Formats: sequence, C-alpha cells, structure tokens
Amino acid sequence: MIPFLDLKGINAQYRDELIKAATDVIDSGWYVQGQQVKAFEQEFAEYCGTKHAIGVANGLDALILTLRAYKELGKLKEGDEVIVPANTYIASILAITESRLKPILVEPNEHTYNLDSTLIELAITPNTKAILAVHLYGQLADMPTINSIAQKHNLLVIEDSAQSHGAQMHGRRAGNWGDASGFSFYPGKNLGALGDAGAVTTNDDELAQAIRALGNYGSHRKYENLYQGVNSRLDEMQAALLRVKLKNLDNETKRRQEIAAMYINGIKNDAIVLPMLPNSTPLTPGNCVWHLFVIRTKLREKLQSYLSEHGIQSLIHYPIAPHHQRAYKDWKHQSYPITESIHREVLSLPISPILDNESVNRVISITNGFE
Repeated sequence: MIPFLDLKGINAQYRDELIKAATDVIDSGWYVQGQQVKAFEQEFAEYCGTKHAIGVANGLDALILTLRAYKELGKLKEGDEVIVPANTYIASILAITESRLKPILVEPNEHTYNLDSTLIELAITPNTKAILAVHLYGQLADMPTINSIAQKHNLLVIEDSAQSHGAQMHGRRAGNWGDASGFSFYPGKNLGALGDAGAVTTNDDELAQAIRALGNYGSHRKYENLYQGVNSRLDEMQAALLRVKLKNLDNETKRRQEIAAMYINGIKNDAIVLPMLPNSTPLTPGNCVWHLFVIRTKLREKLQSYLSEHGIQSLIHYPIAPHHQRAYKDWKHQSYPITESIHREVLSLPISPILDNESVNRVISITNGFE
C-alpha cells in the first residue's frame, strides 16, 4: 500500500535530533514558557519574515486569539462581519463564530480553490471589518488583490496559513501578507509537531502583546491580568521538536514540489481535473508548498475505490461543506454551487517528502488507467 502520508517515516528521518531535543527539554527542568519556545518563536518569525511569532496551543487558537485580540484593542466588536471562503476547512469559520463575529461566506475560485478576489467587494457591507484569507492546500490566496481591496475599504486582513508554511508570492512568505496570520503545526502539516501546536505571526507590536497576554490567562505580567484570557501556550517540548523540523522544511518543500511536478506532467486522464491557475493553465510547482495535491473528478467514489484496490491510499479534503454541517444548521438552505461541487469532487493523492519516485510513478500509472 502506498500510504497517503507516512508520519512515522517522515519523523524517522530526524529521529536522533528529535530524541536529543526532547532529552534537552526533559533535562532542563523547564517545560512551559522557556528558552525553547523563545528560540522557536524567533526562528519562525525570521523564516516568515515577520517581527513577531507567538506560540499557541494549536491552529484554531491562533485564529481565535487573533480575533479576540482585535476585539480587545477595539478594532473589532461583536457582530462585525468577516469575509471567509465558503469552501474552507471548518476551523476558519469556527474561529469567527467563537469570537462572536459573523462569517460572510464567499465562493472560491474554482481552479485555485482559494477565495475568489473578484467576488469580495460584492460581499462588503458597512458591517464588514475583516477578510480571513485561507491559503488552501498550500497555495497562497490572491494577496495583492485582497490587500488592495482591504486598504480601499479599511478592512483588516488575517491569513489562515495552516496549510501553507513557507509558501511564497513575489518573494514574500505566507504569514507576512496580512495584518496577522494563524499557523497550525498539527502533525500532518508541512511543518508538523508531534502533537498539537500553533503560532500567530504579525508585524504589529500591540497586537502581538495582546495575543501573548490572552493566551496566558490574560496576563502580561505574573499575577496581573489585562484581559479575561485563556490558557493556550506552545509548550517547550513541541517547540524543541519544531526547531529540528523547521531547519529541514525547505528541503521537504522542494521534494513536495518535485512530486507535484511529476503528477502534473504525468497524469493524463480526461476524467480528472488537475490543480489549475485562474487562466486555466496547469499549475506549476513554483511557490506552492503542496500541503495537499488535490484533483477533481465527478467519479470520485469510483476513483477512490479503484485506487484502493490497486494499493493507493487517497483522502477527501473535505467531504461536507461548512454550510451543510449540522454545527451551522441555520445555513443549510444557503447555496454556494462552486463550493458544493468542489466538496463533491475533490480527492487528494499521496504527497509527502519521503514518497519515492517509484511510488509516484505508480500513482500516475494507476490513475491514468482509470476509466
């Protein structure tokens, strides 16, 4: 079986370094808010090109704390509208509703799966205060256009960079395009911890201070509480492990890009739609970091069964659109046809930095044989 993602194999590459990093933490006797977290925050901020990186417990908290901080700073208030792609993973929307803000769902571009920048201004009302741009599958959203629209309408721009560690556009990385960005280091991410972890990046000193306090019981100084905060902190162990893996991230990204190029050049099947750019030309590896390699087909269940029968594991990201989830049952009568077709048709092929060429070529061959 060619696995969709072999996490054990990925981490085995760095086994000795990871064990040393874990041992260093154990031997230090300091397990929360220590030197490993400080070092990782500095290294990750430098990697993204931002002034600040604030470690938090997970990717969802990264977005929630960012929105909470903007509310505490008076830049958002309960009921304000936040534009968000309709086809995103539900965490993007959960962060908005958890912050007592109103998600305004906007259809994606059907080729890139990211927010369709041509539809944003049609969704803006006097209550719109922010755009949450999701870099889905590892490809940056159209940030130059999104930032231009935001500047015109005086809106905040927040990036959901959970799937786009290291993705670039014009030499500028994910996490350094908006006013702030939330990252997830869930084990399956391109930069994955060995447990839950997350971070916020920003160039805003005041926002960084507020997020750091909110994630630490609302405290900026021991036993003094500025806010009614929560406990959402990156722990020393995960920070130490992430430092090991951050050093190798660009090399892993390069391999993902090589695999994506092989898929794009090798898969020739009229029943399958490959990732595309808005002008309908094939998407070259370029600066996409290929967290997922997502194809589309109207025969998804048949194709997935066929691949499984031939020893290839594939996954669906994501089978149910957010507005069709029971959690948001009040939205069930809303219609987003592009989003709905995407959720009916997408299928993710195996892609990981340790997938060898023989396996990649087998995926291509088997996929091309599907009828």
